[in-house]
Amino acid sequence: MKFQHMLTALMSLALGAQAYWMADIKHQGLAPFGGANYQVFRNVKDFGAKGDGITDDTEAIRRAMNTPNNRCLQGCASKTETPAVVYFPPGTYMISSSIVTPYYTKMIGDPTNRPVLKATANFAGFGLIDGNPYYTEKPNWVPVNVFFREVRNFVIDTTNIPPRTAATGMHWPTSQATSLYNLAFVMPATADVVHVGLFIEEGSGGFMADLTFQGGESCASMGNQQYTMRNFKFNNCKTAITQMWNWGWTYIGLEINNSDVGIKMANSDVGSVTLLDSTISNTKTFIQSSYTPSGKPDTQGSIIMENIKFNNVGTGISGPSGTILAGGTTTIAGWGQGHQVLGTAGATELQGTIQPNTRPAALMNGNVYYQKSKPQYENLGAGDFLSARSAGAKGDGVSDDTAAIQAVITQAAASNKVVYLDYGLYVVKSTVNIPAGTRIVGETYPVILGSGSFFQDQSAPKPVFKIGSQSGVAGRVEFSDFIVSTKGPAAGAILVEYNLVAPAGNPSGFWDFHTRIGGFSGSEFMIPQCAKVVGSANIDPKCIAAYMAVHATKQSSGLYMENTWIWVADHDIEDATNAQITIFAGRGIFIESTTGSFWLVGGAAEHFHLYNYQFAGTKNIFASMLQTETPYYQPLPNAIQPFTVNTSLRDPDFATSCQGVSGNCANSWGLRIIDSSDIFIYGAGLYSFFNNYNTFCNSIANGANCQSRMVSLEGSIKNVNIFDLSVIGTESMINRDGKSLTKNSDNFNTYASNVIMYRSG
Repeated sequence: MKFQHMLTALMSLALGAQAYWMADIKHQGLAPFGGANYQVFRNVKDFGAKGDGITDDTEAIRRAMNTPNNRCLQGCASKTETPAVVYFPPGTYMISSSIVTPYYTKMIGDPTNRPVLKATANFAGFGLIDGNPYYTEKPNWVPVNVFFREVRNFVIDTTNIPPRTAATGMHWPTSQATSLYNLAFVMPATADVVHVGLFIEEGSGGFMADLTFQGGESCASMGNQQYTMRNFKFNNCKTAITQMWNWGWTYIGLEINNSDVGIKMANSDVGSVTLLDSTISNTKTFIQSSYTPSGKPDTQGSIIMENIKFNNVGTGISGPSGTILAGGTTTIAGWGQGHQVLGTAGATELQGTIQPNTRPAALMNGNVYYQKSKPQYENLGAGDFLSARSAGAKGDGVSDDTAAIQAVITQAAASNKVVYLDYGLYVVKSTVNIPAGTRIVGETYPVILGSGSFFQDQSAPKPVFKIGSQSGVAGRVEFSDFIVSTKGPAAGAILVEYNLVAPAGNPSGFWDFHTRIGGFSGSEFMIPQCAKVVGSANIDPKCIAAYMAVHATKQSSGLYMENTWIWVADHDIEDATNAQITIFAGRGIFIESTTGSFWLVGGAAEHFHLYNYQFAGTKNIFASMLQTETPYYQPLPNAIQPFTVNTSLRDPDFATSCQGVSGNCANSWGLRIIDSSDIFIYGAGLYSFFNNYNTFCNSIANGANCQSRMVSLEGSIKNVNIFDLSVIGTESMINRDGKSLTKNSDNFNTYASNVIMYRSG
């Protein structure tokens, strides 16, 4: 099989076609817990797939996905010990039944000539790609626990299936650190078609970008807690998007052409939708909404729009009583419906035109917000990459790989090459210094593990990855598809410190680059070490896992972060029951750049002890659908211990600020903004689900709250804008200098409470 693959590659070169580097590069990924000779990288043609448009390749692709038999499939709760990259060279692969992607799998096609997955006329299954099959009445994996997976660079074609036969291109109920990139869904464009391109019914996403849909009855039918979706194009759909349910959703760069309905969100389970920088053309109705100002719950079906171009749109928004917003050929500069909070006033009703945000040039590309898709280095060859394993790094989760990792990064930056971080668990015993110009690509999700005494002193915190030798150094970096973490106690570890000043208009970039703290094999923060303890405020020193996740220092600027999950694990992902654990990490993402220019697109920060997001003394920040969760153990212990207040980092002082505040006050902030300006947040889901592992407090129906406060605005605040804020389990949604501006009970939505627009003034 390997000879056949080599022959195919040689024939392509002989015909003048340069093979994509991923097909040619030496693959040496090591899965330390996968077993002897476990294969991380798999080329489907090595397993017998033809890709000739004639042969049924279903079984060959399944072999590539599932070999060996210890991959996480039916009956497996979750597992990250057996990763895989399944690669598809160009071709048309005929599929007669669903391809199931096992847990912890990347499915990647050649981006220079996207492979086609084409259904046979007799196709049977729920999606050509089924990301979470129904072997019983429930999905195989709990959708909110499906992490770390990706599908990119494919055409998914259902046109062989008769139009009136139900068919689905992809079934994808998943959650954080998952992504779809560069996919095309091709369906019949007939009047009687009933095909669906993308179907999602559950989960806690998430991010997708660069998807196109052609034909179909409902091109994308989706229900999930929250999502950021960027650069979606719909052509000739009956309904482009059916929003089945959500708490919040952000669409950026939406393009809908020649459709009957753009977005159908008339279901009472839809919480809110944010849309910006989009174009709607030749469409009868853009949005079907169920919102009424006097409806119950108060804010169900909220909408916020900014910079939406209409070209020959029949009706802009229709509601239960008729037209809410007219169509035509025009630009909707700003429009909203729901509840608004302006300045220090409480919540009031909003339905109509709003003043659009005044967008700073530092965040823009022309008249839209800057965006950039994950680099795939299509123009490079295999010789343009330097392998960490070839440089001597072991990646076995035990050996000290500090010197080897540092050497390959230094060499790659000096020679303008890309570091290929073969899969492995790379232990580093001191800071890895990242010079300007560094580019790192992971083979699926390799992990850098800061470990040992160097990272254990909370009074002298040190970075694991230090990007730029000191704050204010000029240059940029690109990171994609890998993880930084810790192994064993690390109370003084800052996982990522960003110091660079990137060129204007060309920021550094993080794509599918995550910090993952505990809960996996090799971390030493699992059930045996850190099982949850209910009803006790005791703090086990061996379960203090990090000081901070990401720190953008004062003189740094210019960083684009897309689908970056900053996670303190709440459960042991390798455990058969996903049992909960208690581990402590102090701070999530802290940006104190005085210049700013940061984009946080579709990211999340969860379970940090003091705060999940903090912006202090900064400006020029764009964010879309920030998602947070308060640690499940709080308030036992609460946020006062074990992390000492560091005033130089603008830490919250709960011992002081909670005086006179009732309820669970000393709980982690979801979002804290201090002395900052020009902040633009388009979607935020900030959740508190537990009171010391008890969930009674998180339901609106129970009339209880898991904590007192969620968003804090402090000091000199100017031009801070939060659109589409959804909060769960928290009494006060927004606080300004210690005073509550609005409560969740004033803004009930479907499950969360929602304020569709906050402006500081």
